[in-house]
Amino acid sequence: MSPRILPASLFGLMVTVMTTALVHADERPLAANVQVIGHRGAPALRPEHTLASYAKAIADGADFVEPDLVMTGDGVLVARHENEIGGTTNVASHRQFRDRETTRIVDGHAVSGWFTEDFTLAELKTLRSRERLPQLRSTRYDGRFPIPTLDEIIDLVAAESATRGRLIGITPELKHSTYFHQLGLPMEELLLSRLTAHAYTRIAPVVIQSFEIGNLHYLHRELGTRFPNVRLLQLIDAPSQQPYDMAVAGRTLTYAQMMTAEGLRGIAGYAAAIGVDKHAVIPLDPAGFLGQPTSLVGDAHAAGLQLYAYTFRPENCFLAEDFQAYGAPDGVNEAGMIGEIRAYLDAGIDALFSDDPAVGRTAVDGR
Repeated sequence: MSPRILPASLFGLMVTVMTTALVHADERPLAANVQVIGHRGAPALRPEHTLASYAKAIADGADFVEPDLVMTGDGVLVARHENEIGGTTNVASHRQFRDRETTRIVDGHAVSGWFTEDFTLAELKTLRSRERLPQLRSTRYDGRFPIPTLDEIIDLVAAESATRGRLIGITPELKHSTYFHQLGLPMEELLLSRLTAHAYTRIAPVVIQSFEIGNLHYLHRELGTRFPNVRLLQLIDAPSQQPYDMAVAGRTLTYAQMMTAEGLRGIAGYAAAIGVDKHAVIPLDPAGFLGQPTSLVGDAHAAGLQLYAYTFRPENCFLAEDFQAYGAPDGVNEAGMIGEIRAYLDAGIDALFSDDPAVGRTAVDGR
């Protein structure tokens, strides 16, 4: 059933009124241009972390594409949101891999399923991707696309850049670095070696992300001034939580402390930007409507850090109540997504992660 959407003129008026009320007039982005990042590619339209998803993001105007990186057992960086792949591939249907289903403690949490580190790259290449959110998004592309390596992603982006005549950035996220180190699979040096091995990633914009801290400190030291095209992005999770490497080391540092003025100044010593949940920038009130912007953007800018906000998605169920349309929770509501993004643009963010980069591009370019 198609959702019942408000008339464009009425909805546009509502968006204008609501957005104007949320303007944080004193804050402007540090970035020369607000960047649109294809979050896992374009997962609202293609299965996440596939070459098809990245290609769609680029075609739809993304400035960067974001591969989340995990490790195979034979030491290859591949793109998956998590090392557990039962929810994003057809591994469960492969009889030869049934005995590899297990439970692991990943970053302190018990997770059950199949894990990339239990497979060689050749074995993973026999699998095919499937939609992670089948209750919300189309499954028409299930079974068509393999798991890509980082090298394959770089080759794709380089080819698309040459075809389109514009530099397209890559924003790799190192997932579960401490966990993989404990398995004898260090990620950081391998990432640097792959970036160095490709002519494209020696000149194109690269922003390396992590929710952990130690790996970014290591990369900061290793990068030095040799890679002026590579920057580091400190991701920040829920305020009460800790970076996992800090918890393993017995430290008490929380993400809340990292978002204080002092914490942000500390991050600026090794990173160029922070990435935060969008509701850390504009929180929701108890009814689910956008409140007033916090001071976080201004505090980050005062420390010399850009601020990236995640994640903007086109379905009604992911939007603040201000911007939802009448109809089903899974109804695609591009007008609402544009309105919500513009509220955050008015709050001064420097970049945004979008599940539908075309909508993000429209929101940014049409301000």
